[in-house]
Amino acid sequence: DCGAAPENLIESELFGHTRGAFTGAVDSRPGVFEMAHGGTIFLDEIGELPLELQPKLLRVLEQREVRRVGANKTKPIDVRVVAATNRNLREEVDRGRFREDLYYRLAVVELGMPPLRDRAEDLPMLARHLLERSTHNTSVKTIDQPVIDVFTAYHWPGNVRELSNVIERALPFSDGSSINMSALPDSMRPVNHHTVSIEETSAVPPSQDTNNTRPFKDAKDQL
Repeated sequence: DCGAAPENLIESELFGHTRGAFTGAVDSRPGVFEMAHGGTIFLDEIGELPLELQPKLLRVLEQREVRRVGANKTKPIDVRVVAATNRNLREEVDRGRFREDLYYRLAVVELGMPPLRDRAEDLPMLARHLLERSTHNTSVKTIDQPVIDVFTAYHWPGNVRELSNVIERALPFSDGSSINMSALPDSMRPVNHHTVSIEETSAVPPSQDTNNTRPFKDAKDQL
């Protein structure tokens, strides 16, 4: 995760380091490129990679070899590189925040990921996958169809992260082995005939406190 690693350690995370290369480097350690040799490395939030490190990443991609921090020799690597970002890298290049040569080296095949609201057909599968993956779940096995219908109709401004949070939030509020409507946040539950209408609730009669001088908390409690 290029956005989560500390800026002063991300080079070591990517390329590894030798013993004594910097304060705290008590042992030699391979970087993720070495560990991914023969496989795939996924660089998340590539747009957050510090500008001064981008030439070093470009060199690794171009020469297919990596040199640990503090080392004099390079090691050949054979990896497939997949990178992701929530930024528009073309705009970042124009603004001078991302190297143009690195962008074109990475952008061999570009894939735009549509927001969750445009992938309604994926929602049932994603929701059930997140349910199975939850580490806090001990008894909930399924999701009721009305809940899936609500998920499909919802806008999901937070995309998959929001869906994951809704699933996690619903687990302790679920009775039995399935997530039902009562386990959803109030903001996601559809209005039904059990909902009290505005006409059924009223503030204090006009004859009382017409100047609306009571503290907000007292007025809310009475309402």
